[in-house]
Amino acid sequence: MPKLQALRLITRGAFFLLFVLAPVFDLLRYDLISQNFIFIRHNWYIGIDAFRLNQINSLDILWNFASLVFVPVVSIIAVGAFISWRWGLLYCGWLCPHESVVEIINHLMRRASGKITLWDKKTLPENQLDGTQIKPHKTWWLLTIMVVLMLAFTWAIVLLTYLLPPKIIYNNLLQLDFTRPQLIFLCVSSTLFVLEFTFARHLFCRFGCSVGLFQSLFWMLNKKALVIGFDRNRAKECSRCDKSCEIACPIKLKPRNVKRKMFSCSHCLKCIDACDAVQNKPNNGSLLQLISKDCALDVSARGLGKQVQPPGNCYKNNSRQ
Repeated sequence: MPKLQALRLITRGAFFLLFVLAPVFDLLRYDLISQNFIFIRHNWYIGIDAFRLNQINSLDILWNFASLVFVPVVSIIAVGAFISWRWGLLYCGWLCPHESVVEIINHLMRRASGKITLWDKKTLPENQLDGTQIKPHKTWWLLTIMVVLMLAFTWAIVLLTYLLPPKIIYNNLLQLDFTRPQLIFLCVSSTLFVLEFTFARHLFCRFGCSVGLFQSLFWMLNKKALVIGFDRNRAKECSRCDKSCEIACPIKLKPRNVKRKMFSCSHCLKCIDACDAVQNKPNNGSLLQLISKDCALDVSARGLGKQVQPPGNCYKNNSRQ
């Protein structure tokens, strides 16, 4: 496994643990019982009820709203917008728990059917030029279905702990004794997650995730932002390739395309790793590389119909294998 992919595994694993444990340690959740937002073990109480009882005045509640809601929310949005504008969808590729689910199910479904999604018309090659060797077998379907069900139920349980005290939810789980509203929530949520994970996980990443679309919007606004670039001057070297870079993309993008058709690229760098492997540690550098500033105009502006001549030093030897 390439070093950066190993690092991605660590960062995504750590963030998934944070996603699961944040409600348990009261780091982040909304308690429906007390109707309070809890952040880092503190109740963020604006004081609406106290205001109605004339226990605080309008200036107090205005200050509470500004300090506990407006400033934190605007700050988070501003930081997220800047990161996305400068470097793209890093959260999606390096932290997002959903993309971790996508990659797990992609791998299992390919082993079961030879395709990473049920909608693919053709099976993928069993042997790829990047060294990937996967011979599908129907026996993998059992594990695939079990993992989908397990992940869906896990997500439903975790989301419920963001709304109700985790101690109550996990205690009910151990005793298999949920209340009627809790059971309805878990059944509906699990069913929706099963359907999404099985049939629409790639579509959700590309078109349905509000966090991803937010990042995409600001990334697209910056034509010089960090982006995957294709060295078109050496395009002939692609003639012997089997599209390993496209197969490697977790959300089914085509890395050699222009930026506007890659608006949901999460910079997971799997396409670059596949390209490096096909070229077998190229001395001239990979055909796919991360580029930015004036070099990125070759990918972004060209997608808008403009002919851009990139600087001569955009693509260099940066093989990471």
